[in-house]
Amino acid sequence: MVKRTLPTNPRTRRLIRLLRKASNIHRVKIWRTLSEALCIPSRRRIVINLGKIDKLTKEGDCVVIAGKVLGFGNLSKKVDIAALSFSQTAKLKIAQSGGRALTLEELIAMNPKGKNVRILR
Repeated sequence: MVKRTLPTNPRTRRLIRLLRKASNIHRVKIWRTLSEALCIPSRRRIVINLGKIDKLTKEGDCVVIAGKVLGFGNLSKKVDIAALSFSQTAKLKIAQSGGRALTLEELIAMNPKGKNVRILR
């Protein structure tokens, strides 16, 4: 049987521990689900374009992506997006639309209970 391993990136490992700790302290399942999504191999990690985010969200939503956000497409709504990483064009377009590009650590600090946060896959 193959042993399941965690990511080797120290930042990602620290983030997984932080998410699990926040899930246990605040008794919120969203952080546990997000930590499990970050445990998948990096070659299978989620990559989402801004065009898809624009289709799936409403004005003022807060969205979490357990992967990378790319800048293909346009973002016409003010949306707060938290992700593992962003491309430079994605950060620019998010700022131009009036939204915020957040790290996952910043989102946990701002909203520890995870209220009104959606996970996109």
